[in-house]
Amino acid sequence: MRMLCVDDEPLMLKMLEMAIKEAKPDADVTAYRFQDELLEDAKKNGCDIAFLDIHMRGMNGVELAKKLKEINPKMNIIFVTGFSEYAGDAMKMHASGYIMKPVTKDKIAAELTDLRFPIVPKSNVLLRVQCFGNFDVFLPSGEHVRFERSKAKEIFAYLVHRNGSSCTIKEIAAALFEDEPYDKKQQNYMQQLTYALMKSLKAVGAEAAVVKEFNALAVKPELLDCDYYRFKELDAGAVNAYQNEYMSQYYWADFLFDEDLY
Repeated sequence: MRMLCVDDEPLMLKMLEMAIKEAKPDADVTAYRFQDELLEDAKKNGCDIAFLDIHMRGMNGVELAKKLKEINPKMNIIFVTGFSEYAGDAMKMHASGYIMKPVTKDKIAAELTDLRFPIVPKSNVLLRVQCFGNFDVFLPSGEHVRFERSKAKEIFAYLVHRNGSSCTIKEIAAALFEDEPYDKKQQNYMQQLTYALMKSLKAVGAEAAVVKEFNALAVKPELLDCDYYRFKELDAGAVNAYQNEYMSQYYWADFLFDEDLY
């Protein structure tokens, strides 16, 4: 969980930062005195929760919140102030919380338990999928999933990218074997690869992660904890993890990822 906080008064900022860290010791917390620096960090690295002092010189907290919401509409904004007259403006921003100074650990903890956009880790997933860097698949326990055939794993990668959309076998073959004709030989090969994919998933109890229909396949995104899916939802950890490499071992992946971004 990544949190940013800002207050143009150094002592107040230190108190705010300490209270957040006491309330959530495992969080990644960064404090700023200047609004533009926090805004730039949120753009580059993402943010789950932003604690904003409202009454600041220059851009006030409500104005900053509007800019942050343009970056991520689901960012949780918690306003911090010593002036109760700002409550109306804060609520118009659909803030996640509103804390009156002095800030304490207990006040922070209370707001974190009642966020407008709760940050809840997935608990019912069958597989954890890594798309950034090399594509790889793991069980929730962290154990590596081994595929019977490398091309079967690549089929799964393509299905993950399609994020639940039904993909025909011909479409998958066109992505994996761009310049090869979709003839009888390739159809038979694709059948073998599909069988190998389902066999590998079944071996680890994750067969339900792929829906198999007549001549088509699709993943069930709700059964996957995937960094790419989290990235699309503007999850701060996933945004920060992306280092310009997406399924690096597959030539088709970068092209499709760029299409998604633009």
